[in-house]
Amino acid sequence: MSCAGCVATVEHALQHVQGVDQAEVNFAEHTALVQGDVPATALIEAVVKAGYGASELSGADSEAEKEAFEFQAYRRLVRQAAVACVAGVVLFGGGLLGTLPALAHGRTFWIVTGLSTLGIMIYSGGHFFAGAWRSFWRHNANMDTLIALGTGTAWVYSIVVVVIPGSVPVLAQHAYFEAAVIIIGLINVGSALEMRARGRTSEAIKRLLNLQPGTARVIRDGREQDVPVGQVGLDETLRVRPGERIALDGVVIDGGSTVDESMLSGEAMPVEKHPGAEVVGGTINLSGTFLYQTKRIGKDTVLARIVEMVRRAQSSKPPIGRLVDKIAAVFVPTVLIIAVVTFLAWFNMGPEPRLSYALVALMTVLIIACPCALGLATPISIMVGVGKAAEFGILIRNGEALQQSGRITTVVLDKTGTITQGRPAVTAIIPAVGWQEQQVLQFAASVEVGSEHPLADTVVAAAAGRGIALLNAEKFAADAGRGVRASVDGDTVLLGNARYLSDNGIDSGTLGQRGADLAARGHTVMYVAAAGQLVGLISVADPIKTDSAEAIARLHRMGLKVIMLTGDTRTTAQAIARQVGIDEVAAEVLPEHKAQKVMELQRRGEVVCMVGDGINDAPALAQAHVGFAIGTGTDVAIESADVTLMGGSLHGVADAMQISRATLHNIRQNLFGAFVYNALGVPIAAGVIYPLFGVLLNPIIAGAAMAMSSVTVVTNANRLRLFAPRGEHS
Repeated sequence: MSCAGCVATVEHALQHVQGVDQAEVNFAEHTALVQGDVPATALIEAVVKAGYGASELSGADSEAEKEAFEFQAYRRLVRQAAVACVAGVVLFGGGLLGTLPALAHGRTFWIVTGLSTLGIMIYSGGHFFAGAWRSFWRHNANMDTLIALGTGTAWVYSIVVVVIPGSVPVLAQHAYFEAAVIIIGLINVGSALEMRARGRTSEAIKRLLNLQPGTARVIRDGREQDVPVGQVGLDETLRVRPGERIALDGVVIDGGSTVDESMLSGEAMPVEKHPGAEVVGGTINLSGTFLYQTKRIGKDTVLARIVEMVRRAQSSKPPIGRLVDKIAAVFVPTVLIIAVVTFLAWFNMGPEPRLSYALVALMTVLIIACPCALGLATPISIMVGVGKAAEFGILIRNGEALQQSGRITTVVLDKTGTITQGRPAVTAIIPAVGWQEQQVLQFAASVEVGSEHPLADTVVAAAAGRGIALLNAEKFAADAGRGVRASVDGDTVLLGNARYLSDNGIDSGTLGQRGADLAARGHTVMYVAAAGQLVGLISVADPIKTDSAEAIARLHRMGLKVIMLTGDTRTTAQAIARQVGIDEVAAEVLPEHKAQKVMELQRRGEVVCMVGDGINDAPALAQAHVGFAIGTGTDVAIESADVTLMGGSLHGVADAMQISRATLHNIRQNLFGAFVYNALGVPIAAGVIYPLFGVLLNPIIAGAAMAMSSVTVVTNANRLRLFAPRGEHS
């Protein structure tokens, strides 16, 4: 594809293939994302019939093949540009210095020059003429049409002047061979620079693909052997040694280690891995060695699905991009009309030599108006923005989500697993006078071993984490909603709320007030008594993530309203809200009613993003303008929302919004530059300033300006690669 006009042609061809639901063409990356029930061969055939070429892109090999093809195309453009520019500069310099013979006396020289420049135009600009012919044959017009008409007209006019000088007025007898070849050379230079700069925008995909090692150490028939990753099957046993990258997704079956998952999640802290823990392909084993069993291979791995999601997002279009495509589709025909009107105006009303002026104006309008920059303005920024988000562990599903994320006014947060860690933990152990924390926890855990209460496992796990040996407990009995009792080493141990102890003749004493304070902050408080004496209390809660308050404060600094939406009790919800700085709380909300709450905010005119765990919050995530799923790379998390935060931190929400705002600002800069370039360039090329200053734009300068406009847009988009979301954590 040569310009934004090609996008409409290819999209139209793909969308009319039977079975295609949606087709989006990315001019910046020269790719098409097609959704529907249709074989790739049918799509390729449709693209070929439209006058272009295509092949299926999937996996690292295809990406490498595409990169190699683009490198060859870049080198070819450089050679073509060099030949055209050298020949053009020689002719241009000779004309300025007066060393070239006059047309009237050097006819043979000029005929040879004309034939030589024709050969150079075929070698250096043949692709323009071939593309223009294909477009004409299919009743389309694109950038190739403008360049071929502009340079072709210049050459034909020049050869007519040389061969049949009498057919042109004396004052109009001038050859433009040098303009034709220099314009082609400059456009090729611009295309080569654009291709080189454009290649840098795909680095996010390349880095992700490079995360997977080429081989894996598989244990087969009792022997360890290195096998290409593509040959590893499901449920095979793999060994990972210190410092190695994990090849595929699986579950640890022997050994343990710490794993650096920052490349996928953006979280800097290593993660402990023990038997039963999941490991993800592409992450780095740091310390120990372990065996694991593969559970996902090929396109089903988390890494492969992340690559696919990033590629889809980079290929998709936000609403602003679709608008630009519609403009670009009619831009070239409009320019052709303007060029014809310009020629007629100069030919009928211009000064002598009218024909020469009319020809120069026609050429300049055709050359300067190529809509490359307009077509690149949006997709090139989307590619870089989505790639930048992926670096921070933020997976954006489509361009519309990226655009909407920058417009959000209200952030709605689920509590459990979003603000909090999502799993209960012992947060405080307060012994009574004469007792120690270890004794309190030992008594409680010894009793809770026999309990089915949801928090029992939390207490037992806390004791195990401290290495506390459990005592022998007998005669376990539970009083639903109040507490439990058991005989521990001959003493009766009670564990329950203050009323349970009071009913059994035990006063909570000085610990009562401390227990009440903890309960007011949303903690579940359990009092422990042994042999009729108060031993202490244990507080259990779902701990707030260490950076939740800081992240919410950051959202406030960005001018956003933050609301918590939870099914938990109002007391607990308000206690959490106070600690992290939430603006508004909606508590005791059933999962099916969360979407209604989001809808109410939208009716008030708020642009809402919903942040949840991607499972029970699915209706609310779908209802919100943008849904953020907090996840760790699981299937549900990746598929459930517009944006997936691979890490667990709420900073990811602020990061996504700041990246979105930066990307939209970059798109607006590109579009402003592209529109201003065309809005000013076309009238100047047509000669509107000639009556004031007596200046008519040189076609060679127009060619250079057109080429550089595309390079400027791509370079500006690449500035996003240097962007880092603000905030102390980053």
